[in-house]
Amino acid sequence: MKNHILLLGAGRSSAALIDYLGRAAASHGWTLTLGDLSEEAAQKAVKGNNQIRAIQFDLSDSFKASEEILKAEVVISLLPPHLHPEAARMCLLHKKHFLTASYVSESMKSLDRDAKEFGLLFLNECGLDPGIDHMSAMQVIDSIKSKGGTLKAFRSFTGGLISPETAPGNPWRYLFTWNARNVVTAGQGVATYLEDGTERRIPYQKLFTRLFPIEVAGLGKFDGYANRDSLQYRKIYGLEKIPTLLRGTLRYTGFCQAWNLLVQLGICDDHSECVTNENQSCGDLIEKFLPPGSGDLRTRVALYLGINSNDQRLDLLEWSGFFSKEAIGATSKTAAEATEFILNKKWRMKSGDLDMIVMWHQFIYELDGKEKEIQSNLVVEGVTGEPTAMAKTVGLPLGIAAKLLLEGKLTLRGVQIPVQREFYEPILAELSINGITLSENHIR
Repeated sequence: MKNHILLLGAGRSSAALIDYLGRAAASHGWTLTLGDLSEEAAQKAVKGNNQIRAIQFDLSDSFKASEEILKAEVVISLLPPHLHPEAARMCLLHKKHFLTASYVSESMKSLDRDAKEFGLLFLNECGLDPGIDHMSAMQVIDSIKSKGGTLKAFRSFTGGLISPETAPGNPWRYLFTWNARNVVTAGQGVATYLEDGTERRIPYQKLFTRLFPIEVAGLGKFDGYANRDSLQYRKIYGLEKIPTLLRGTLRYTGFCQAWNLLVQLGICDDHSECVTNENQSCGDLIEKFLPPGSGDLRTRVALYLGINSNDQRLDLLEWSGFFSKEAIGATSKTAAEATEFILNKKWRMKSGDLDMIVMWHQFIYELDGKEKEIQSNLVVEGVTGEPTAMAKTVGLPLGIAAKLLLEGKLTLRGVQIPVQREFYEPILAELSINGITLSENHIR
């Protein structure tokens, strides 16, 4: 069906996107369907807007899923990342455009040739990080190149945080503002980046000890840690010869140091089975990862980790309930799942809690024989009664891209990420109208 959008997923990042698409559909005469595994969640997410059709959508029910995809011209997926390739293959089968905010996977890349052959756009990484980070970086990189400058270093960090006024008693200075499982399992594998022409690798067990201090104008100091494989962005950003390239994640100072204790204990592991039942205590989970012994759990953890029992990092674990006899309250299959349940008791956002997005880029380049530096940053704070800052910055780029596509303003096809001017110029321009814009500071 021409000018029909199918949006899949009514989770915590969908609110701003649903609102944007609903308004765009109304003004352009388009139609919009929101599908979720829970029809009740979809109905709740549309907030009584009878112009948006809310349905139950289950990708595993291929017949009904195909029926809904057939009706659409554009499919936008906020489903869990591992489901994107399957949804994209259905879109390929029925010749529909496909958009998502998630990282492009190898499975997705394999669809590029067929998507181009059918004249389809499969746009990935069009959210916040990845997404706005790509687009805002490429805008500056292309500007520097157009003046004849040569990039020497590019560093970029983004964090989904809480506003300074939110949860003042939370020593982590953190709440779950997006997918909790992804937070718990973040960084697993090896992070790679470039520094002064040398490839650097950080294994997971060292990731939260190799920190990068970042100062954001007007907000103060943060800690950054390396994120995934930065090396691949040499080609993506057209910086094949750049000596220093690093992409990472931002946290308030103190978070990473305490999180490292959970990593060293092994309770963020989501790959091996570690069954806990709802009646087992939080302390029972920790006990599984300690040598046999008796006595105070905090003291035994300190001894196992080789730190003092008065170490302030242990205060954060204790505040979270890891040493308590309180029941976990849910059955879990892995340690990471149990850890998520435990943290959710203290890290779940409540009414009145506000989140904050912070993005920081550093560009060091040479122009006319002189070394110059630009720092740009984005700060988006949540507002009471509105979608979270995370929902806005993840959802709006996708919504704008879908609108541009239906208006015939996007011509690139195949599996893409938004690093070309065709994507970033109009998307960043409309984001700016919506109050999402990076400030740029010429340091030298």
